Amino acid sequence: MSDLFLVGNGAGFSGDRIDAPIPVVRTLVKRGLPAAMFFECLAERTIALAQIEKRRDPDAGYEPMLERLLEPILMDCATAGIPILGNFGAANPVAAARCVARLARRLGIPALRIGVVTGDDVSGSIDLDSLTPHEADAGLDMSSWSLVSANAYIGAAPLAEALARGAQVVVAGRTSDPSLAIAPLMHHFGWAEDDWQNLALGAACGHLLECGSQLTGGVFWDPGFKDIPDPANIGFPVAEVSREGGLLVTKADDTGGAVDLRSVKEQLLYELHDPAAYLTPDVVMDITGVTLAAAGPDRVALSGVRGHERPDRLKVTACYEGSWLGEGEVSVAGPNTLARARATADVLLQRVRQRGLGRRARADLIGISAVHDSDDGALWRSYDGPEPPEIRIRLAVESATRDDADQAAREVLAMLCCGTAGTSGARWRVTPRYLTRSFLVPRAMVPTEVRVLEARSWN
Repeated sequence: MSDLFLVGNGAGFSGDRIDAPIPVVRTLVKRGLPAAMFFECLAERTIALAQIEKRRDPDAGYEPMLERLLEPILMDCATAGIPILGNFGAANPVAAARCVARLARRLGIPALRIGVVTGDDVSGSIDLDSLTPHEADAGLDMSSWSLVSANAYIGAAPLAEALARGAQVVVAGRTSDPSLAIAPLMHHFGWAEDDWQNLALGAACGHLLECGSQLTGGVFWDPGFKDIPDPANIGFPVAEVSREGGLLVTKADDTGGAVDLRSVKEQLLYELHDPAAYLTPDVVMDITGVTLAAAGPDRVALSGVRGHERPDRLKVTACYEGSWLGEGEVSVAGPNTLARARATADVLLQRVRQRGLGRRARADLIGISAVHDSDDGALWRSYDGPEPPEIRIRLAVESATRDDADQAAREVLAMLCCGTAGTSGARWRVTPRYLTRSFLVPRAMVPTEVRVLEARSWN
């Protein structure tokens, strides 16, 4: 058994670049060492959106780009013995397994072994109303909101079990992001479920790689301040993990982007509420003693991570729907643009109030203030900087019904004739709003199940 294991990442979220896994797999195959690929495709609300799709179509509800992501690499991974793991099952892991099976049969590998891990969906098994929310927006009246999804963050053990049973592709729903990297490391090195030190090493590996190109220059990139080469072809990350506890991160060969001390530090601290106690289902990771060292071009070594006993409860994130978002945009341009944009925004807000269409409304002047402003528009109302040549006005309205949201959003369309001079380019849309609340539940309330079948048997 090799003392060095490689872990590659092929996606950091649903919607990531679909060609990113190709150079990662080429790199893993070229190195000729034991390796695994993982895909992290879920955010807090992704499963809720997938659950809506599953309601419309029982065969949907998983990562929509799954076949496009896997088709260019599946044969190479199967031939080289590189297992693929992913939470791309979203709300429907079994349907995702069937998708992978259809792809495998089409590619001529019907004996490909596909594992499915289920049990994260607790929407029908846990009474959330009896629990105290762990994380939620305060002061929200959710009495009329309805539950869309409730999923527990499961750990690496069932994923590792699927690998131990011969799975070459492991499909899961809501997992902890680092668990996707911990699982193949557990399987390869034989780590026990209470080997806190090694599990923390795996958690560090998964945490660094989980967001894909955020480690290799994406988001880090700031032209003129933090430049990266060839940003159109950012290479996704690869980690080298040794039996002795070494961890080194790099990226796919012959790609753009950069892995250096700065990019690694940024990703290491990403979403880290407490550096001494980063909670995962598998282990509590402590990075307060971590040291980073450059180990060559695009190579950074990490040491000093510590592990502590895992939490006795699992996080469950629930998503609810209960209101609608109406959004509209329209542009003004030319002389006196700022005054016309302010007047347009005021009229739009007044129209929403007059017609009683919204619970909450705001207007933003894109190019003047949007990201940093408040609902009252304090920044764009007080702006006294240079006159811009054009401004895009955005109206956002939360409404109780879809029709009210649609009517509010359509107010921007009316401004093409009812508005100021030089008004043009109206667009609008309506989408359901989702809110999340998280809960902590005992592990015993989240049993998991593992199934492994050949592609020819997933019908």
